[in-house]
Amino acid sequence: MSDFEVKELEQQEQFEERVIEIARVAKVVKGGRRFQFRVTVVIGDGHGKVGMGIGKANAVPDAMRKASERARKDIRQVFTLGTTIPHEVLGRVGGSRILLKPASRGTGVIAAGGVRAVLESVGIRDILTKSMGGSNVLNSVMATFDALGQLKSPKEEAARRGKAVEELMPFWERRRKNG
Repeated sequence: MSDFEVKELEQQEQFEERVIEIARVAKVVKGGRRFQFRVTVVIGDGHGKVGMGIGKANAVPDAMRKASERARKDIRQVFTLGTTIPHEVLGRVGGSRILLKPASRGTGVIAAGGVRAVLESVGIRDILTKSMGGSNVLNSVMATFDALGQLKSPKEEAARRGKAVEELMPFWERRRKNG
């Protein structure tokens, strides 16, 4: 094995893979219905990197492999603030809207289903969420990714606004440092 292949294998091992949904989908053709399986997979390293992939095939294992490969190509960095997010954000896809709010240490991940899997894959341990609108699992996961993509670094945002980083921290963080 070359050094490149070894590094690539090590990179793949550090990601945790979660299957969000396995759905049987149908395509109506002249002779009837053609069934396939659609698998949605989320991978993350627990330290701010996360990716999502969707794979479709005639058999579940093939669809899972495709989804996993696509998720590894879709990896993106998410800004986190310790165990939570730096600010409140709303993600939208289709009819689904997902509200993500930062929470103080010890709150836990207050989320359900696919949203919980995505947030835990990122490495967020304390967060409040609210799912509004549609209940479609795939759209909810994509809306969560939309919300995570809107997060800004506290340092960059403070520099842009001309404020101190401490002024942009959640109130419980400011209280801990001042008191």
